[in-house]
Amino acid sequence: MAPVVHGFDWPDRFVVGTIGDPGERTFYLQAKAGREVVSVALEKQQSAQLAAGIDHILDELRAQDGNPYHVPADMPEELRDDEPLDGPVLEQFRVGTMTLGWDPSTSQIVIEAMPITTIDDEDEDGLDEEPEPDELLVVRIPVGSARAFALRTREVVAAGRPLCPLCGSPMSPDRPHECRLPDDQP
Repeated sequence: MAPVVHGFDWPDRFVVGTIGDPGERTFYLQAKAGREVVSVALEKQQSAQLAAGIDHILDELRAQDGNPYHVPADMPEELRDDEPLDGPVLEQFRVGTMTLGWDPSTSQIVIEAMPITTIDDEDEDGLDEEPEPDELLVVRIPVGSARAFALRTREVVAAGRPLCPLCGSPMSPDRPHECRLPDDQP
């Protein structure tokens, strides 16, 4: 059976946001067009990698002779979105795999998010094949919106618990942090 595709071409809003306190936050990727809102849960690291991947694609395109796609170096200020997630946040699925691409025909970044899939132990025929997801989120955004998305995502990721300057692990305000320096440090 074909997967249910939650498709957003030129969405009204596309953001990463969180619910919860630092150290206990749940990250969401949320797309909105009109009254339709789809929220999928993802990991903090997935959010950071998505922002980095978008910036990498845009920087590569910008470096092309003549910047043929008119990729901005920075985020256009009018596209900044600091608002919280649209509520109520109803998790459609938890993201397992994401793909990121560029569509030159529309000058858009294309993000696909697929749910975590499990392989049925009884299905021995398809051991080498990835199971087809039941659902798929596909979002297409123009370059300015992509810059704004990446900036917001980096800020959301950075707003978590502070990192220990010695070991780099997150520090919690409600319990003491004990770290060990690497063996080669005094």
